[in-house]
Amino acid sequence: MNFYMIDTVEQMDLALIHETLSRTYWAKNIPFSVLEKGLNNSLCFGVMNAEHQQVGFARMITDRATFAYLADVFILPDYQGLGLSKRLMKAILAHKELQGLRRMVLATSDAHGLYEQFGFNQLANPNSFMEIWQPNVYEN
Repeated sequence: MNFYMIDTVEQMDLALIHETLSRTYWAKNIPFSVLEKGLNNSLCFGVMNAEHQQVGFARMITDRATFAYLADVFILPDYQGLGLSKRLMKAILAHKELQGLRRMVLATSDAHGLYEQFGFNQLANPNSFMEIWQPNVYEN
């Protein structure tokens, strides 16, 4: 089966992205309007099948000069195990807008092995990072 990558939000299936992300542990119940605003302010990547249906997604929240945060990565269950997450990561890291950045970060609870293959490591100095953590911000 043939797959290809896109990086134009207008070509992506926002309904599918919302449906998928709103069921994840990191974006549970995210309102569509919040997701849409986030996508429009990010560098987005879609994985498409030969029928032009979206089967995967990721986005980089970035200033395109010094920093990027990888977020919202998924491959639909029926397409997992085909190497698509690796192809997606290669496309992201090769993107012209993400070259020469001082720092890229991400947060994951279950995919450390994938990201380590692409040079991501545990924080070298975790004591320098701080956060405001509101895990239930989308809950009513």
